[in-house]
Amino acid sequence: MRPSATLVFSVLIAGVIGISLVATTIGAAGIPLSRLAAALGLNIGHADPAMLSRDQLVLWSIRIPRIAVAGMIGGLLALAGTIMQGLFRNPLADPALVGVSSGGAFAAAAAIVISDSAWGANLKFMQLELLPIAAFAGSLTTTIILYKIASREGRTSVAIFLLAGLAIAAIANAGIGLLVFVADDRQLRDITFWLLGSLSGATWPKAAMVAPAVVLALIAIPFIARGLDVLVLGEAEAFHTGIDVERLKKISIVLISAMTGVAVSICGVVGFVGIVVPHLLRVTIGPGHRMLLPASTCLGAILLIGADTIARVLAAPAEVPIGILTAALGAPFFLFILLRQRSLIGS
Repeated sequence: MRPSATLVFSVLIAGVIGISLVATTIGAAGIPLSRLAAALGLNIGHADPAMLSRDQLVLWSIRIPRIAVAGMIGGLLALAGTIMQGLFRNPLADPALVGVSSGGAFAAAAAIVISDSAWGANLKFMQLELLPIAAFAGSLTTTIILYKIASREGRTSVAIFLLAGLAIAAIANAGIGLLVFVADDRQLRDITFWLLGSLSGATWPKAAMVAPAVVLALIAIPFIARGLDVLVLGEAEAFHTGIDVERLKKISIVLISAMTGVAVSICGVVGFVGIVVPHLLRVTIGPGHRMLLPASTCLGAILLIGADTIARVLAAPAEVPIGILTAALGAPFFLFILLRQRSLIGS
């Protein structure tokens, strides 16, 4: 028996709030629960002024914007993975796994190198927007190429899909390697940041950059949920039920590219969120996208906020790149899915 939608979303929202509160208290500059209320401005009557000033600075300038960015990026990555799995009818689809994130990272790395060149001087007026635009363009191009290669006569080959994704990721990584070779020390540090993934640069302005992508994605959910449900039967069958398949594909591809591009531009390559979250939720709430898509957004936020919190304290006062942590946790889960798929095919 599946749990009700009210229960599912109540638990997930409570989880987002709970993990966020825990994350606010943990870090190199910890804020105990006894001082958290005062730092939030809820009870400052008996607070030490010096300690209160320090806690508020850490909380509002560093901790809360980082939690906000982690939650939104986690939601976007999980949602992108869920949409991609529905679009390709492939449970192994994930933007990072099949090269979409690598394509965005390559474009972002190219933007880093080009922005310091003589030609890049002409783009100084859009310095803040250049990286997200480049990452989006790279993710969009990669997604379109992958779909064209893997789809034929309305059908998507799982084997070609995965192999094409690996090939595209290899090409993108080769391009990144070339950029690393020609980059100077500062550019090399920035490119390494994208490759390893990190939320250490999260700020309020970056949170404001991510927010429109989250709003766009949430608005789009009701318009694509039914189409993704019917698409499981095949493109021809979906068309005969009244679904505009081409329109659905275009919307889905743009959404996947936009969400992945924004995520890559803010925190670099963070893998496996988009493959772990949908599988965990399908076991609990079923495959229906009307619930699966918004639930993935919430669980993705919980997962990445939790992973970022662990990354901040695992080697404190240093930080473990979050991309390393998600890969270390997500890769075994991916292998489990592969083995499960093999056993189902064998039976």
